[in-house]
Amino acid sequence: DPNIIYCESQQGYIRRYDRRTAESVRIRPTPEKGEPDFRFNWDAPILISPHSHTRLYFGSNKLHRSDDRGDSWVTISPDLSRNEDRYKKKILNRIRSLEATWDTYAMSQFGNITSISESPLEEGLIYIGTDDGLIQVTEDGGKNWRKVEKIYGLPEYAFVNDIKADLHDVNTVYALFDNHKEGDFKPYAMRSSDRGKTWEPIVGDLPERHLCWRLVQDHEMPELLFLGTEFGIFFTVDAGEHWLKLAGAPVIPFRDLEIQQRENDLVGASFGRGFYVLDDYSPIRDITPQLLQQSAFHIFPIKPAQLYIEQRQLGGRQGSQGDSFYTAANPPFGATFTLYLRDSLKTQKARRKEAEAKIKDQGGDTPHPGFDQLRAEASEETPRITLQISDSSGTVIKRLACPTSQGLHRVSWNLRHAGISGTGTGPYVIPGTYTVQASMRVGGETKPLGEPAEFQVKTLLEPTLPAQEAKAVLAYQREVGRYQKLVLGTVNKVDEVLQQLGAIQRMLKNTLDTAPELVDEARNLELRLQAIHTQLTTDAIREQHNVMAVPGIMDRISQAYSQTLGSLHGPTQTQRQDYTLAKELYQELHPAIKQAVNVDFEKLKSQLDAAGVPWTTGRKLP
Repeated sequence: DPNIIYCESQQGYIRRYDRRTAESVRIRPTPEKGEPDFRFNWDAPILISPHSHTRLYFGSNKLHRSDDRGDSWVTISPDLSRNEDRYKKKILNRIRSLEATWDTYAMSQFGNITSISESPLEEGLIYIGTDDGLIQVTEDGGKNWRKVEKIYGLPEYAFVNDIKADLHDVNTVYALFDNHKEGDFKPYAMRSSDRGKTWEPIVGDLPERHLCWRLVQDHEMPELLFLGTEFGIFFTVDAGEHWLKLAGAPVIPFRDLEIQQRENDLVGASFGRGFYVLDDYSPIRDITPQLLQQSAFHIFPIKPAQLYIEQRQLGGRQGSQGDSFYTAANPPFGATFTLYLRDSLKTQKARRKEAEAKIKDQGGDTPHPGFDQLRAEASEETPRITLQISDSSGTVIKRLACPTSQGLHRVSWNLRHAGISGTGTGPYVIPGTYTVQASMRVGGETKPLGEPAEFQVKTLLEPTLPAQEAKAVLAYQREVGRYQKLVLGTVNKVDEVLQQLGAIQRMLKNTLDTAPELVDEARNLELRLQAIHTQLTTDAIREQHNVMAVPGIMDRISQAYSQTLGSLHGPTQTQRQDYTLAKELYQELHPAIKQAVNVDFEKLKSQLDAAGVPWTTGRKLP
């Protein structure tokens, strides 16, 4: 139940919080009559059983179990620590006086449970770790316990930072240890394949002085492990033989990790610097040394893309709620492509600079490249990689730019066609199967890159009102978009001719032997085109004075096309009527436009040339 949250403060003060009612109830277990209070770690471990969402395990120096979300508790173990008196432990090589210690209340009690794990494959198989170096195992829900107190290669009293039962093998368990309080900052990560009887290290090639805080295992690939350390997050795809640092995660301590299995998201909780989420890490499952070495380019399997309309509940990410109302960005909308590029694409200049840098490092003289080389570099087309997206019929509907540097990259597509009208964004795609193919352009030549990859686009939500047929909606948008492109092209052409007419009239004004009839023809043509422009767009004079004007053709067709792009519903009847009216008005106006632009303006330019009027923009070169 996502509405129930368990949280705690120091000394084991655990609470159950109901998000629906905002109620917070203290559910801390208490000792029996005559029994001393329990010893809790500063971060006493809480575990929701994988076998029952109402069952909790909570650790003090003993293990407590609740089957009613903390309303009642049963202690299912004896003291599982070494139960040693912390005041009799040496500090700086000698035992200190009780009066020498200060503020012990603000420290953890010593001799307590620090981590709990129950096998998801066998109910009652429970592992716990303590702050004084013990691992305890029960295979019958707490009736009997087996103590593991010495592991070869580990300091005897190393703090157990984490213990995790394997998700795939009932006999395997992982544990992380920490000995930094003794000045030992080595990474200690261990695995047992016999329920804790024997152990082997899995630190592999982890860097030195990397404390290990938390480990989680992938729910699909047993060999894929994530490790939160003092300096970031690492992962392994071979069960701990080799580790790689997760790029993008900051170099800070990550004290906790969780996997959201439905979305394949990795969530990392840092020490004092917030949460970080790696959205859909599933491509990591396909990373192998062979792929990284042998594949020049690779597109990893693509998660089905959810088609929906993004909400703006507060008018934006946080609206006017102020800085104290924090929200993080959502994952990119649409389809996300995870790509691997083995070698960077470099320009001739970049390659020359690299070679010169090596010569400089070796103390040599930098060679002169020659001006032919510099000229070739200046005119070189920058190398690029493009992702080409096609629908099920093979029609290309979108192209996306892709990074050209070596390594792993992610590129997201917003599930829209390229702008049909020649400007702005295009309509949403319809649900179905799509294909992405990469290509690279180097040295003026375009070549396919890697293999094409298929992926699905699926509708996330069903609308309240009956939806129009998706293919029919897209066909309408394509038709209207193409017509808008035609009208927009006409507007741009009229604007261009008006600008040229302005230049012509200025030139005629400055030419002493200008024939008066040319001045009149240019002015009359300008007035005709200004009137046409008003019908195509709007009455700028009326709008300037905030007086409602007759909608122009572009107003009508923009309403009919652009206003349908923000939803999946499809065009309204009003928008369809606007399209019909826009076509009718344009067809009525089109003969006058052709006469003015293609006939009269061309005739005027010929007359200007014949009269020897100096050249202006848009006319043939003399």
